Amino acid sequence: MAEQVHTPTLKQLRYFEAVARHGHFGRAAVECAVTQPALSQQVMELESILGASLLERHKGGLLLTPAGRDVLARAKTMLAGTHDLMRAVRRQGAGKATQPCGTLQLGVIASVAPYLLPAALPACRALYPELDLRIRESVTETLVAELLDGRLDAVVMAAPHAHDKLAHKVLFNEPFYLAVPRHAGTARFGAAQLDDVDSKQLLLLEEGHCLRDQALAFCTVRTGVTQTLGASSLATIVGMVAANMGQTFLPAIAAASVCEGTDKIGLMQFTAPEPNRSIGIFWRATSGFVGDIDALGAVFAMAGRGLLQQASRLFA
Repeated sequence: MAEQVHTPTLKQLRYFEAVARHGHFGRAAVECAVTQPALSQQVMELESILGASLLERHKGGLLLTPAGRDVLARAKTMLAGTHDLMRAVRRQGAGKATQPCGTLQLGVIASVAPYLLPAALPACRALYPELDLRIRESVTETLVAELLDGRLDAVVMAAPHAHDKLAHKVLFNEPFYLAVPRHAGTARFGAAQLDDVDSKQLLLLEEGHCLRDQALAFCTVRTGVTQTLGASSLATIVGMVAANMGQTFLPAIAAASVCEGTDKIGLMQFTAPEPNRSIGIFWRATSGFVGDIDALGAVFAMAGRGLLQQASRLFA
C-alpha cells in the first residue's frame, strides 16, 4: 500500500501568514476568528508536515526562520492565487460578466487619494451600485505588498512600477506645478522653470512617498538639492507653503482643490521640459477581477481627466 503523503492545507498557510504578519499568535487568532490554541495547533501541524521549524519563539516575540521566510513567500503567492481563482469563478457564476459587483479592495497612494477619490467615487456608485468598493490609503511600498499577498485587489499609484507578478494600465498623465507663497501684489498664476526651484526651501513628503522620490528626481540634476523638509501629507505641505515656510511640487489633480482653499499660494506652470508623472491602476497578473478593474479604471481615468481640465483652466 502506497504511503500516505500529507500536504499543507490552505487553512494552515493562512494561519501561518497571519502569525508571520502580526508577529503574535493572539492577534493572528483574532484576525482569523479562531481560538489561539486552535491556530497554534494548525501552525505546529504545518511545521510537522514540512519537517521544518518556521518560527523562532522567544520572550520578545516571534521571528521567522530561513525556512519560514521561504514558506511565507510561497504561501502569499498561493493564497493570492486561490483568492483570484475563487473570485473568477464566482464572477462567472453571478451571470453579470459586464457589470462589476461584489467586494473589491482598492489601494490608493496618499498623494492621489484625497483628490481623485472624491471625483471618482460618486460616479462609481452611480454606474456600479452592486460593486462594494473598499478603500485603503497608504504609501506605495505598503500597497504593493498588500496587493501581492492578496489583501488588496488593485492599487492606483504612480507608474511605472516594474514587478513580474503585476499588470497595469495607465489612467492619465499629470504635470507638476510649483506651489510658492503668494505675497501681496504678486500674480496668483504664472510660469516657471525647474531652475526657479529653491532647493533650500523645498518641502517634500517624508521618505516612503513616491511623490518625494519623483520631485527629487526632477530637481536634483538641475538645482542640486541638499536639504529637504518632510511631512506626512500633501495637505500639511500646502499649509506650510501658505504660511510662507517654503515651496513644493504640486500634482495637477490637486491644483483646483488647493486654490479653492486659500489665496496665499501662487501656482507656477513649468515650461518644457515639464515635470510630470503617470497614474495607473495595478493588479495581480492572476487576478479574477480584471473585468471589474478595467471598468473601475475607466471611471478613475475620466475623473482624473476632469481634474486636469480644471487645473489647466487656472492658467487660461
